[in-house]
Amino acid sequence: MTAHRITVAGVAVDTRHWIGGARVASAATFTDVSPVDGAALGEIARGTATEAEAAVAAAQEAFPGWAATPRAERARILHAIADGVEKRIEDLAIVETTDNGALLRSHRRGVMPRVAHNFRFFADWLLTLEHEDFETRGHTNHVSWDPAGPCVLITPWNAPLMLATWKIAPALAAGNTVVLKPAEWTPLTASLLADIAHEAGLPAGVFNIVQGYGAEAGSALVAHPDVRRISFTGSVPTAKTIAAAAAAHLVPTSFELGGKSPLLVFGDADLDLAVDLAVEQYDNAGQVCLAATRLLVESSVAEEFTRRFIAKAARLRQGDPRDEATDIGPNIHPRQLEKIDGFVRRALAAGARAVIGGHREDGQYYAPTLLTDVAQDSEIVQEEVFGPVLTLQTFDTEEEAVRLANDTRFGLAATVATGDQERAERVTGQLVAGTVWVNCFFVRDLQAPFGGSRESGVGREGGTWSFDFYCDLKNTVTSPKGWRDHG
Repeated sequence: MTAHRITVAGVAVDTRHWIGGARVASAATFTDVSPVDGAALGEIARGTATEAEAAVAAAQEAFPGWAATPRAERARILHAIADGVEKRIEDLAIVETTDNGALLRSHRRGVMPRVAHNFRFFADWLLTLEHEDFETRGHTNHVSWDPAGPCVLITPWNAPLMLATWKIAPALAAGNTVVLKPAEWTPLTASLLADIAHEAGLPAGVFNIVQGYGAEAGSALVAHPDVRRISFTGSVPTAKTIAAAAAAHLVPTSFELGGKSPLLVFGDADLDLAVDLAVEQYDNAGQVCLAATRLLVESSVAEEFTRRFIAKAARLRQGDPRDEATDIGPNIHPRQLEKIDGFVRRALAAGARAVIGGHREDGQYYAPTLLTDVAQDSEIVQEEVFGPVLTLQTFDTEEEAVRLANDTRFGLAATVATGDQERAERVTGQLVAGTVWVNCFFVRDLQAPFGGSRESGVGREGGTWSFDFYCDLKNTVTSPKGWRDHG
């Protein structure tokens, strides 16, 4: 292999940026390390303002041609990208598992097929995107979605390729060009996507990748005056920094941020189902923004719920994510592991009790943890941990359950377990959340609006909502008068 290509689990990955249809190296690099075993995977090109400027310039140059490309042709190319993803599902799955530590079985069966679906869905939705014309005093109103321009997309490390393509696909479908900055802890599958998109016939400059740190590459991208949309998934503090930079040029932003979501378990719920939903929150080692980390259980069933929860959680297998039998893999980075452990240690010092877990395991693994005896205003209840740590609180009335559920500064999602349909309708109507699941979890359709309330985000994406964000909506009003007769 050359100095700019590494082999990860038998798959060749280029470590350079992708700008203007070509690979671009940087003077500096950063080391990408696998959370599975702590092994260094390779040196990755480390972008700065120089690469950011080049990528935005390439996107700006490519924009007129891609924006003018007929919808059907854009859709065809997006489907070709999806075809390329499906041909390389195994490569993408093993590289991403090695890079971010999520389960290989999940990448093979769910995550990478979803990557392909992201492209197919928005390609198809583009071809149906229309608003019925309407009349105003005899004048015709016609609504259209015009491509906005170069878009900067900054994506997280917990589901790198799926969450990136959740943004890339609608942005490209809308006729925009894209500059992606993947998370520095998980850059590898984005690089493979550049190869796939190029092979699918995506024109040079339409899709660009700048790797590196937020303070270097990211800050230069979001402050660039030629950028017309910014979409970011990550932390609240970073979103505030991006919003300030975007404000200088009045660039619209879409933010999907933190969560501290509740799972409300009422006494009339199917307890086995409720326990299944609760234990599911340990998925991806708790590194899921939507995770219902606050278990709110009606007092009358709390003891039995806890007993069944402990029994089911004990059957989880923690270990190498490449093993098909593993249920929980490692946490992403030593810094994240230290953060998780810090939250738990402070909670225990404040009087919380660890019903299960509450400690590190060997390597970058944290034991699945359930904490009780926690106060509503405590840090562990109010702040996002982003690890396999749940809290359990009890309530006596429906009103108390809703009050506890809404009593954080977040509002990303909520889950309700109840056997009473009328109660479900009452409670869901009062919850502050962008998504509410009733007797289920993580059922996600791209037709639905997705986003958070309060500090969990700004805006909604999915279906037409994505095109509303990634486009400039135009209303053309035409008079019936003034036309020449060319007969």
